[in-house]
Amino acid sequence: MAQTAQEITPLDYTRYDFKNPETYSVRIPKGLSLEVVEKISEIKKEPEWVREYRRRAYRHFVERPMPDWGPDLSEIDFDAFTYYADAIGDDRPKRSWDDLPADIKNTFDRLGIPKAEREFFGGVGAQYDSGTVYHKIREDLAKKGVIFCDTDTAVRDYPEIVQKYFGKVIPYNDNKFAALNSAVWSGGSFVYVPPGVDVGIPLQAYFRINARNVGQFERTLIIADRGAKVHYIEGCTAPIYSTDSLHAAVVEVVAEPYAKIRYTTVQNWSKNVYNLVTKRAVAYENALVEWVDGNMGSKVTMKYPSVYLKGRGARADILSVAFASQGQIIDSGAKAVHSAPDTSSKIVSKSIAIRGGQTSYRGLLHVAKGATGVKAAVRCDALLPDEESRSDTYPYNEIHEEDATITHEAVVGKIGEEQIFYLMSRGLSESDAIHLILMGFLAEFAKELPVDYALELNRLIQLEMAGAVG
Repeated sequence: MAQTAQEITPLDYTRYDFKNPETYSVRIPKGLSLEVVEKISEIKKEPEWVREYRRRAYRHFVERPMPDWGPDLSEIDFDAFTYYADAIGDDRPKRSWDDLPADIKNTFDRLGIPKAEREFFGGVGAQYDSGTVYHKIREDLAKKGVIFCDTDTAVRDYPEIVQKYFGKVIPYNDNKFAALNSAVWSGGSFVYVPPGVDVGIPLQAYFRINARNVGQFERTLIIADRGAKVHYIEGCTAPIYSTDSLHAAVVEVVAEPYAKIRYTTVQNWSKNVYNLVTKRAVAYENALVEWVDGNMGSKVTMKYPSVYLKGRGARADILSVAFASQGQIIDSGAKAVHSAPDTSSKIVSKSIAIRGGQTSYRGLLHVAKGATGVKAAVRCDALLPDEESRSDTYPYNEIHEEDATITHEAVVGKIGEEQIFYLMSRGLSESDAIHLILMGFLAEFAKELPVDYALELNRLIQLEMAGAVG
């Protein structure tokens, strides 16, 4: 008798839905004001240029209206969140796992972070609410000049590099949530790879929201200098509460000439988190930027990884996946902006909506006048296994140059009864048959993930499918 997927892998949400006591060294009261912004900067003992940047960003946030497109965000009460909660309160994150408080160490033990450090990655960072609690990089990489630390530490220790790039890819006035992040940001990852250095093995960061009604606003800045190569991976989780949390990150990526950067993220926020992030890269001459972007969990997600191709021969490869279940809206996609000749981009978007979930692809393909010889392809595939779910596509193609080769295709499909029948005739249950079809649909994405993350994706799909049929 064939085993079911539920028998093979225990369906246990407690791997993610566990909470530690809300004991914090520093926790600012709820509410957003200029005083709160100033307090965050004061706690961090930041230089004046950062303080002034925060002030300008806050004023822009207050003046900027909410987006009038996309999912409904009218229920967000910005005064209902805590904007800074630090569990350990130290100026610098720990570099020894044993130095962490027991409850925080237990959190990341359960999520597999120490195992990742020992077995797979060249560097590991862990952020817990507002504070980066742990950061470490392998000594051999540090000797090559690779910098991997939290962004707060980078402001103190590498001010010349930070000031050169910070806010240049995504200015504080880019959108309302970029302004919010720029005003209250804390933590995040800073990566700098010197010219010609190949990091070789991935760097990983993990972001965890623990407390109720806490916002997390990490600020990540990744720079690969001329001819450098790096792969950065991040994961995100949060426990389930009856009230909402807010995640509004900003990620800036810079690929200097001939550099290669891959950015992989698999999020599994709980279904009470608003996930409203801005992620953008610039690629200069003959550079390559790859986004591998997985979106699961959250109440509402709005995320559109972008690559601005600014040098001749620059390339972008974006693979975006969305999985929405009951009560979830995943509005995601990608943007490729070609402003230099002989640039190329490929965008592949895959989405699955079940149990009344909603997915949307929202993308931009822009070719500037004078950007000759551009080659770009966009493909959107959506799968709707039931009658109550929804998928939408909002592609924007702005082509201002005749010498360009552009393709776009979009397909929405359902799971055929004959597929299910065939697999069930081979001994699978209906639930397992559907799960197998879904994983086949996502195979293009899963094969790009490290093994641990691919297994995690499989487990998360199983969790969502439990009880969805039959």
